[in-house]
Amino acid sequence: MGGTVTAVSSNGEYSFTKPNRESITLLAGLGVEGDVHAGVTVKHRFRVAQDPTQPNLRQVHLIHEELFEEVAGNGFRVAAGELGENITTRGIDLLGLPTGALLRIGDDAVVEVTGLRNPCAQIDTFQKGLLKEVVGRGEDGRVVYKSGVMGVVKVGGVVRPGDPIAVELPDRPHRALERV
Repeated sequence: MGGTVTAVSSNGEYSFTKPNRESITLLAGLGVEGDVHAGVTVKHRFRVAQDPTQPNLRQVHLIHEELFEEVAGNGFRVAAGELGENITTRGIDLLGLPTGALLRIGDDAVVEVTGLRNPCAQIDTFQKGLLKEVVGRGEDGRVVYKSGVMGVVKVGGVVRPGDPIAVELPDRPHRALERV
């Protein structure tokens, strides 16, 4: 199971969107070099307000490019980096991965998937009504979060558009992703 990096994005300032880059550097235990969310402890404002000593399980945000096509079918136009992700992918069912899956990206980088992105109301500020597109209900009535996954950097390295992504599943039993 594998896919491809289609875009990489980072921002050194708090902002909903992140500009695309030619490359990003992942730093083990920290996240994306120069990105506002990099660090050992939480950096997302709402989590810092709750407890600034929490470990940062959201060092890297990945979104599947296929989501942009899905929401385009309902009239929304979203491009890589606009939902704040660091790595945009194609060909991987990110939302179907179990907790602890390893993503081997490019030549060196390894990201461990920690959970689902918990989308915030800023998505509706970006485009009114988009939040309903990325948070829905499954056939069983449970809430479904579609706005990507979060991870921590296990092994650093440079990541570029076009890099391959290989998925390594953890030992069974697998744990379904939850919001982090």
